[in-house]
Order: sequence, then C-alpha cells, then structure tokens
Amino acid sequence: MDATTRHHVALSGRAEGQPIVFAHGYGCDQSMWRLVTPAFEEEHRVVLFDLAGAGSADPAAYDPERHSSLEGYAQDVVDLLEELDLQDVIFVGHSVSATIGILAERRVPERFGALVLVGPSPRYIDDPPYVGGFSEQDIHELLGSLSSNYLGWSSVMAPVIMGNEDRPEYGQELTASFCRTDPDIARRFARATFLSDNRADLPLVSTPTLVLQCSSDVIAPVEVGEYVHQQIPGSAYALLEATGHCPHLSAPGETIAAITSFLRDRVRV
Repeated sequence: MDATTRHHVALSGRAEGQPIVFAHGYGCDQSMWRLVTPAFEEEHRVVLFDLAGAGSADPAAYDPERHSSLEGYAQDVVDLLEELDLQDVIFVGHSVSATIGILAERRVPERFGALVLVGPSPRYIDDPPYVGGFSEQDIHELLGSLSSNYLGWSSVMAPVIMGNEDRPEYGQELTASFCRTDPDIARRFARATFLSDNRADLPLVSTPTLVLQCSSDVIAPVEVGEYVHQQIPGSAYALLEATGHCPHLSAPGETIAAITSFLRDRVRV
C-alpha cells in the first residue's frame, strides 16, 4: 500500500507551488486544519494527511511496534515526502506533530524549507530547571485515567485542552474527534507522546523554524514555547493572543497571519 493511501492524503492548491504540509495533533485528524488551509491554496501546494491510527488513515497503516515511539510517525512523514517527491517543504505541525516534524527533518533535512511548530513540547514532564508543565505523577495519573476509561477521559480532557470556555462548540468538536479514535491506539499514542523527551533534538534543527505559542495553554505552557525557541538555532517566535492548545481552530486568522508573516520575512516562497 502506498503512503498516500495509507495516510488518506488530500492535495489542493497550486500544483507547482511550494508544498506546505499540515500535520495534526493527538486525537485529531486533518479536518482540524480546515479553517487555515484555504488561505495558502493560492500560492502553495497544500498537503493534508492523517497520522497512522487517526482519522481516515487505513487501519493497516498502524503498526504497534513501529508506532510505539514518535520515530515511527516521523518515518511515516519521510515516506510520504519521498513518495510525493516533495522538496523545499514547509511543514506545519501541531502539538505532538511538531516533534514528529523535527524528527523527520533530522532524517531528510534536504527536503525541508521551513518548520512551523504550533504548541510544541519536547518533554511534558518537569525536569528542573526545565518546565514541561506536568509532574511525573501528573502524567502517570493522566495515562492511568486514559487507560481505564478512555471515553470518560476524552469528555473531561478535550474541553480543557481546547480552552475557550466561551465557545464550547470547539471543545465538543475535539471531544468527538477523541472519541472516534480507537482506544487501544489512543492509549499507545498517549504513552509515546507524553513520555517522550526530545529536548536533545532541538539544537540539531537546521531548517528555518517558527515557534507558535498560545498565551495560555495547559498542555504546552509559555515556558515550553520559549524553551523550544531558545534551543532551535535562529528560530523565530510568535506569542499569540489566542488561548488554549488549538489556535488553528479557535483563532485561525491570527494563526494564518503569523505563519504568513514568517514565510514572507524568513523563507523564500
């Protein structure tokens, strides 16, 4: 099975334009980018896909061994870029896919033109003086709750992750997305995500990078975004007024403006 079929790839925009690849976060699928991607279709070849085990990805694409770590997901991205023969790629990764993009860039830096990291976190667990936002006990309790009652965990956590309590429809959408994910895959992906430590990979990034940080985010606090910016050589940093962990849903206009400004100022388009 080819990579485009495995990951339910959707192509749009200008076929000869610089490719921009959007990668979704934990518990989500490519539809989460629907409010952002149209703004880039006039100039870019827009590429959307579903991570293994998510959305409409072919069930056969998920391998428990391969996807027990984020490296397996990164190899999926590399396979996709190579199959489509994409060069000078702008990779926009949300949450855990920010790390997946960094790991993919490490493998084939020659295919990347820019990284846009939306709400990234290289390590979720505090390791003083590093602030990840969670204690080790917090993470193990989170994983325990997720394992014992995934649907209940989803209904409680999704609105917290989304934030923006004044717009409950966004939390409801994220809850529904979580609940569509196979619970066993969700549990394994959660372990791969929340127990990861990719801090050592940040200084090795060689591609122009933008770190997009929300002003209030329970999953990736401001301290984490600042750390990522400080560790990636020459990176740009934008602190959004948006709150929550999904600015591409809650504040698409501000997200689009930040990405567009970065591409105009830092990257040949």
